[in-house]
Amino acid sequence: MHPFSKTILDWYACYGRDLPWRRTQDPYAVWLSEIILQQTRIVQGMEYWKRFLTRFPTVQDLATASEDEVMRLWEGLGYYSRARNLHAAAKQIVDLGAFPTTLEGISSLKGVGDYTAAAIGSICFGLPAAVVDGNVYRVLARYFGLETPVGTTAAKKEFTALAQRLLPPQEASAFNQGMMDFGALQCTPQKPDCLTCPLQSSCHAYRTGRQALLPVKKAAVKVQERHLSYVYVRFNGETAIRKRPAGDIWQGLWEPLVTDAGISPASEKWFFAKPCEKYFCEDTLYLLRKGVKHQLTHRTILADFYLWEPAERPQLPEDYIWIQETELDRYGKPRLFEKLLEIVGPSRQ
Repeated sequence: MHPFSKTILDWYACYGRDLPWRRTQDPYAVWLSEIILQQTRIVQGMEYWKRFLTRFPTVQDLATASEDEVMRLWEGLGYYSRARNLHAAAKQIVDLGAFPTTLEGISSLKGVGDYTAAAIGSICFGLPAAVVDGNVYRVLARYFGLETPVGTTAAKKEFTALAQRLLPPQEASAFNQGMMDFGALQCTPQKPDCLTCPLQSSCHAYRTGRQALLPVKKAAVKVQERHLSYVYVRFNGETAIRKRPAGDIWQGLWEPLVTDAGISPASEKWFFAKPCEKYFCEDTLYLLRKGVKHQLTHRTILADFYLWEPAERPQLPEDYIWIQETELDRYGKPRLFEKLLEIVGPSRQ
């Protein structure tokens, strides 16, 4: 066994985190934790994990749930494609009759990539497959002095091959989880705890003082701005919502009346289309908040919030439905819509 690998295993035995999904080898529970923890902090993700297992104790329960129910339970986690993939994969597992036990089978599940397949495979079935995530990249880059920019195809190939060579086949689960925890607790992105690090004497980054320079980062993707106008329509205790279409952010979630164009007195009639023009002769569109910021990974959303209370029920585009305002909690919504609801407040009906 490589000295690096033994050190990681010894460190993990002493300092590994006690997480609830580590107390089981149930592939459903482990898979659920891995999907939830993609792009999510453990503290936040743990509550969602518990919530999903309480509501859907088995993969069959998840598979037979409605998409709206799954999306509603996912609210606040972001990256909603994960929830859609989770639901689709649950149906795949039910169709298979059992959770797949090979890397190829696990990888065939919707939303499961190489890292997730290796994590589930090693933890639940003892498969000798190394995980490579941000923590692993950082630890390996610093210790071995690797300078291939992470996020590139070349880096994925190089780091995966190295992690696989270091993996003790009989202790794949402990090594993989040890690497993840070592990167999260010891070899952190900022201010790594080098003084107490058991790898200090042989670590390239420590010897050369390059901890802050490794791993080398790929050029960042420019964050773009997108402007939206949300209009909350309120009529006789009802409101109008639609399900967001495929091919855009928040696919499958529900939203109020929306436009990418700004709203002004000159554009109101264009935005609401001819069937709605007459209502603006009688009613006022109230601006509630302007420039509400909502940050996504590579996009900044700036939203203007409006409240529209027409005297007559307006004719809206065909993809909108009318529901009681009290029923809004039954529909999965993006966080931005939730922000609007917090400002709109309850109906005065």
